[in-house]
This record gives sequence, C-alpha cells and structure tokens, in this order.
Amino acid sequence: MKRYYHHFFRLSLIPIIAQSLFLGTVVTATLVSSTLVLSSKADAQAPQGVNSGELKNYARAMLRMEPERQQAFDEIKKIMNAGDVPKIVCNDNNSLNGLPGKARDIAVNYCQRYQKVVEDNGLSIDRYNTITTQVQGNEDLKRKMYNELLRQQKVPKSL
Repeated sequence: MKRYYHHFFRLSLIPIIAQSLFLGTVVTATLVSSTLVLSSKADAQAPQGVNSGELKNYARAMLRMEPERQQAFDEIKKIMNAGDVPKIVCNDNNSLNGLPGKARDIAVNYCQRYQKVVEDNGLSIDRYNTITTQVQGNEDLKRKMYNELLRQQKVPKSL
C-alpha cells in the first residue's frame, strides 16, 4: 500500500463561519498528520505547481474523508480507553500492528477508504502528498485551498 497523508445565516455570521471552517481544516490537517497519518515517499524532483483542477480534487477528497477520519479516530480512542492514540502510518506495519486488533482493523479500513477516495478524485497518492506538503509551506496556496474548501461547502450536494 502506498503512503499518503493523509485537513468545515446570517450575514454577520458568515465571517465567523468561514474562519471556523478554515481553522477546522487546519486542525484536521494537523490531526491527520499526528494520528491517522497517510504519508508518502519524498519526491526527489522539484514540486510541480498545483493547478485549479487538482486543488478542487484535493479539497473534495479532504471534505469527503473528514467525517470518516473523525469517526475512525473516535472509535480508536474508545478502544484505547480514551488514552492517547498513537501515530498511525498507513503503510507502516509496525504502527498498525502496535494497535489492538479492533483498532488496527479500523485504521486499515480507514486508510484503504482514504486511498480510494483520493484516487476516485483524480489524484495519485504521491500527488496528493505533494499537494499537502505544498499547501503547508505556501501561504498563497493555503489561501486558495481555504477558498476552494469554502466554495465546495457552499455548493449544493446535487451539483
């Protein structure tokens, strides 16, 4: 299995909601990197710029998997008796094997679903990871991602 990273009225409330969504996304991305980590090999080449289609696909995958990430995290935390959930790397058998049986099953299922969602949204796991790294290190791209996440959350589900 390849690694990947593995992340949201009233007019007066719109800025507050927008800020909350952005902070939620940043917190999500941090939690994903510290708990259910979907990591990748470092790309030896210079990173390729992120086009608008990739940004849309990336945001769609993140939004699709966030509720499942929260659910998996909560289930694993319950199994761990509310203790700290260790860092889980999807392609690291040692990190997965260190979990109790049911927690390991939840983590493996989550990782498999995440990989499928990423690929179903037109991105390879390696490309998804590259975009994650670029978003974390580029304020302009982070702003574009924030705007895309907001846009996708405003669009009716039927579109």
